[in-house]
Amino acid sequence: MSPPLKVFKIVPTTQQYDWGKIGREAKVAQFAEASKLPGFTVDEVKPYAELWMGTHSSSPSLVKDTGDLLSDHLRKYPDFIGPRIAEKFPDAKNGELPFLFKVLSIAKALSIQSHPDKETAKHLHGVSPKIYKDPNHKPEMALALTEFEALCGFRPLNDIAANLRATPELESLIPSTILQDFYAATSSSSDSSPTPEQKAALKNLFSALMTAPPSQVHSAIESLVTRYSSSSPSSLADATLHPLILKLQSQFPYDVGVLCPFLLNIIHLSPGSAIFLGAGEPHAYISGEAIECMANSDNVIRAGLTPKLRDVENLVKGLTYECGGGERSYVQPKAFTEESSNRSLLYDPPIEEFSVVKVDLPKGASELQRAVDGPSVVIITHGSGRIAWVQEGKGEELETGTGDVLFIGAGTPVSFSTRGKEDGLGAFRAFVEA
Repeated sequence: MSPPLKVFKIVPTTQQYDWGKIGREAKVAQFAEASKLPGFTVDEVKPYAELWMGTHSSSPSLVKDTGDLLSDHLRKYPDFIGPRIAEKFPDAKNGELPFLFKVLSIAKALSIQSHPDKETAKHLHGVSPKIYKDPNHKPEMALALTEFEALCGFRPLNDIAANLRATPELESLIPSTILQDFYAATSSSSDSSPTPEQKAALKNLFSALMTAPPSQVHSAIESLVTRYSSSSPSSLADATLHPLILKLQSQFPYDVGVLCPFLLNIIHLSPGSAIFLGAGEPHAYISGEAIECMANSDNVIRAGLTPKLRDVENLVKGLTYECGGGERSYVQPKAFTEESSNRSLLYDPPIEEFSVVKVDLPKGASELQRAVDGPSVVIITHGSGRIAWVQEGKGEELETGTGDVLFIGAGTPVSFSTRGKEDGLGAFRAFVEA
């Protein structure tokens, strides 16, 4: 019996959350249809929000040729995970990947949210396992496939103070003592990290906003929207802020999350740009499509812009209250190896569970990628071509096309190439190394 192939296609899953793009407008649907996902048919009136690629128990991937769970296959062949990864991540011994890989197609804003650190995740899972369904943390990175908009991290303190002073509707929701304490704490603000006193003042301010009585929030937003709808922005910053406030109001009328852009950075990413969000960073993806990679968790603490359960207390308690410009969240790519060209760019966030390589080959090109000592998952995002490798002294290859998702076993060098000179090839590869 021949040994199992170290590179093979897997079957991802689709998620139809209401914030997804509709029908074939969504890359999620486009990829699922192009790869002939078993049993999949595009419904042109339904949303397609996420494509999941991994072993998370909520929606696990399958081995395409056999229909077996990917986790069962990896448990049967532990060398595909690699001994160093199995030693570092205990769940990997059970065939679990340390990361979860996704495609996002966003038409409507996601919730104002954060993700817990490991200690908090274990606590929340123990107390509320039906809400927080695993004990893992969820640092994540988003790489834009299209123009992409997000709220990400607290603004510089001076920016927040200026927005408060310029927005009486917002100021009216904050008790005067908390407001004055915040202004006093920010009077000596600098570009350096906030002091413990400044973090405490920001926490009190944010908590006061997110717990303001709904009737007062309704009145404040109503007044603000009336003012914004009847006047033009007076500055470049307002030209970004005003349309977003009106957009969020149209999607989530009179929700306190409509006011969060006054406190959080508004970020616009072009294709190929990326942001990283560690534990305790408030954020919300607003629109666009992206590749997303995260630790193998689905833990989300929500507080606004959502019809789902809100856990304001734990969100407020778990934030870091770091603040500054949105650029602090950017991930700058670099060459995957010294030998590789800009055709293989590495996005390497400051966590252990994952990194991502973006592959972009012009027509007629090929790219050899070194072996990594852990497992990889690849999605082809445009074009067609081949992935080739050597196994047991024999050359092997797989034909690939848009939407295909593949697993690459640990320790396997692979070559990406286009199909003749007819088409280029684009792909993203998530992997973990010890």
